[in-house]
Amino acid sequence: MDRPERHFEKEEERLKETLLRLGATVEGAIVDALRALMDGDPDLARKVLEHDVDIDQLELECDRICTDIIALYQPAARDLRFVIAVLKIAPELERIGDLATNIAERAIELSKEPQLRPLIDIPRMAALAREMLKESLDALVRLDADAARAVIAKDDGVDALMEQFFRVLLSYMLEDPHTITRALRLMMVAKYFERIGDGATNVCEMIVYLVEGRVIRHGGLHPADGGTE
Repeated sequence: MDRPERHFEKEEERLKETLLRLGATVEGAIVDALRALMDGDPDLARKVLEHDVDIDQLELECDRICTDIIALYQPAARDLRFVIAVLKIAPELERIGDLATNIAERAIELSKEPQLRPLIDIPRMAALAREMLKESLDALVRLDADAARAVIAKDDGVDALMEQFFRVLLSYMLEDPHTITRALRLMMVAKYFERIGDGATNVCEMIVYLVEGRVIRHGGLHPADGGTE
C-alpha cells in the first residue's frame, strides 16, 4: 500500500471518530435536558446551553475533515459516498443538539412555575426519540441499512405520542386559561422530541444511501433508483 492510501485511511478513521464523538455528545445533551426538565433543575439546563458550543465545534471539525479529504484525495465510489453522508449527517446531529438546548430553555422557564400535570408522556416520547438516535448511530457504526430502516419505521410512534400529548394539553387549556402558557411550553418540548425523531430518521436515510447507494428520502422506503457501488 502506498503512502497516500495510508494517509487517506487515517483521515477517514479520524472522520468516523469525530462523527461518533459528535453523536455521543448530542445524546448526552438530550439526556441532561430531559433530566433538567423532569427534575426542575435550571442549573443543569444551563449546562446544556453552555456545552452547545462543543457540539458546534465537532460539527465544524467534521466539515473541515471532509473538505480536506475531497481536496487531497479526490475519493470515488463508496469512499465518496461516505464523505457525502458525513457532510449531511453531521449538520443533522448538530440540529438535534440545538433541539436539546431548546428543551433546556423550556426547562428553565417551566422550573419557575408549578407543574401542570405529571410529565408521563414526555419521558415516553424522549425514550423513543433517544432510542431512535442511539440505534441510528449504531447502524452507522455497523453500516447496517436494515437496522437504519427499522429506526425509520419507529418515527410514526413518536408522532402518535406527540399528537396524544397535544390533545391532553389542549383539554387543560380549554378548561383553565391560566394553564395556557405552561401547556404551550410543554407542547414545544413535545415538538422538539418529535423533531429529534425526524433527525434520527434523516440520519438513517443517509446510512441507507451510504451502504446501498440508494436515495430513499421523500419516497419512503421504496427508492426509485438502485444506485451503484
